[in-house]
Amino acid sequence: MKTLFKFIIILFIYIFTFAHSAFAEDLYKINSFNYDTSNSMIILTAPDECEYPIMPNVKLVKMENPTRVYFDIENAILTMSKQDWQFASNGLKEVIVSQFSTNPNIVRVVMYLDDDYDTSTINFFKIKNNIVIKLKDSNSKNEYFQNTYRDDHASASDFYEYLTMTTPESPQNEIASEIEEAFNTQNLAKKELKLNTKYFIDRITPKTGAVLLNGFGAITIERPMILTNPSRIVYDIPNTLVKSELRNTEYPIGTNDTVKIGQFSVNKARIVITTEDVNKYIPIISSDNQSLLIANYDTIQKFNLFTSVSNMISYSKQKIDAQTHSMTLAFSNPIVHGIDRTNDELVIYLYNVQNYNENDFRETLKYTPFENANITLLPRVGLKLSIPLEQNSVVNTFLGADGKAFKVIIKDAKRQAPLLTLPFLRPDKTPRPVGSGLKKVVIDAGHGGTDCGAIRDDIFEKDITIDISRQVRDMLVKKGYMVQMTRDSDEYVSLEDRVAISESFNPTIFISIHVNSSTGTEANGIETHYYHQDSMMLAQTVHSAIASEIDAKNRGLFKSKFYVINHTTAPAILIEIGFLSNEEERAQLMKADRRKKTAKAIVEGVENYFKQLK
Repeated sequence: MKTLFKFIIILFIYIFTFAHSAFAEDLYKINSFNYDTSNSMIILTAPDECEYPIMPNVKLVKMENPTRVYFDIENAILTMSKQDWQFASNGLKEVIVSQFSTNPNIVRVVMYLDDDYDTSTINFFKIKNNIVIKLKDSNSKNEYFQNTYRDDHASASDFYEYLTMTTPESPQNEIASEIEEAFNTQNLAKKELKLNTKYFIDRITPKTGAVLLNGFGAITIERPMILTNPSRIVYDIPNTLVKSELRNTEYPIGTNDTVKIGQFSVNKARIVITTEDVNKYIPIISSDNQSLLIANYDTIQKFNLFTSVSNMISYSKQKIDAQTHSMTLAFSNPIVHGIDRTNDELVIYLYNVQNYNENDFRETLKYTPFENANITLLPRVGLKLSIPLEQNSVVNTFLGADGKAFKVIIKDAKRQAPLLTLPFLRPDKTPRPVGSGLKKVVIDAGHGGTDCGAIRDDIFEKDITIDISRQVRDMLVKKGYMVQMTRDSDEYVSLEDRVAISESFNPTIFISIHVNSSTGTEANGIETHYYHQDSMMLAQTVHSAIASEIDAKNRGLFKSKFYVINHTTAPAILIEIGFLSNEEERAQLMKADRRKKTAKAIVEGVENYFKQLK
């Protein structure tokens, strides 16, 4: 009898285990929770093998005291810890995602709202394998794609907000470790973060020839800057907060290479890699857009970048306006991609993509800016997509929420030459260009003659700008540049004349040098202005060089419509090298050493800029 009883028990356990195992294979496994502030969306993602055949039957249940709504996802499990996020905008206070029960398996999402929140504006839909909860107050035109790379160093889409993230406490004080412990403890602590909700970097892992960044959200990386003395490449990540413990620590990533990450501004992270191989480092973005590997191209084969391969299965194009076109590629599985942006080319490395249809690709992109794109094979698995670019093009790339689509948008940023001619110039007063180099630069010394510029204690802005401008000219000529001054003496030159001089010279870049002033005496520091988008990289590069060399407040970049930088066709910037109205800074500007350092920094910035054009 005992033997029969044991047999029945074993048989029951076997049947239960088999049934449970078979049932588990049909579970919807939620492995990621993302809140997109800019699009007002909550996104729940799952691996491909767990895909729901249809959108889950979601029933929104309202509750009071406090005002909240919840919905359940049946036959679902969390493969991450319980998520508890608190917000302070858009009427949404808090979102909790938890495993409500395990028999049956139900995941519950609870949203705490303002009392007057209109719940009828909450909608549910499914994008590929992702459940998306669309909230109110969204003007976004793009609900599926996330911006992974951009040429712009500033955008109207940049944002930040206050957010509280509830995580378990742990001695290690590492968010990733704390989340793991959440499965075993209810000891939770709320951490206040001034968070750009798009991305939060919580871990940095230095490797030989690379650095890996992990975080929460969706990452966007900007066009890199290459600087010298020492040689380094700089990547900025907008709408990003860096965990305080990670900031400003330098890590070795090779014999001579190092990496450091910092909080460059309240809504931007900055990664600086010091290396002689600046042209070999490229950013590689994970298929879920939450991890970033910046690696030396020669070392990439050492890393396991993917677990499954994909195929390119369809191609599409769109003409957005007269200057802007897009190309969208769809894939069978999520992709891992790298981006290398040069002055005349965009290279996309599709590391886990093995097949594509050459004829369909060519036919689809015919008569578009992408028609000369070229696809070649990478070693082992992967494709290299090379897209030729005009010099002033503005590029953005996007990854689908499920990692199965990739979009490139290119905007032609060419400008028409201003309708200016030279008859009104006084030929005898127009400085002759000096130097014989192929690289041509216009140096515009602010003010002059009867236009003294800023004045304090009988010190004239025009005298400081001409001194620094001459030093910049002489240094550039020694380095092999051809330089045109808009004035080389204490003469008045109108703004129209300055632009006309530049246009007749047809330079590669235009630099206007000024000294700032304020009605008060407190303002101080260095700032750089640009207007047209193709001037952004020049402004960023030269400003970084000056800010690194001069011990003064870094006031940053400004998009300003000054006449000379608005009307010149070459990339043009206007530099304010300090404040004449500030007594301390005025005294510094009167010193020959400060003016020489400023001139030297401007020249270094110009050199760095031209290196990036190669």
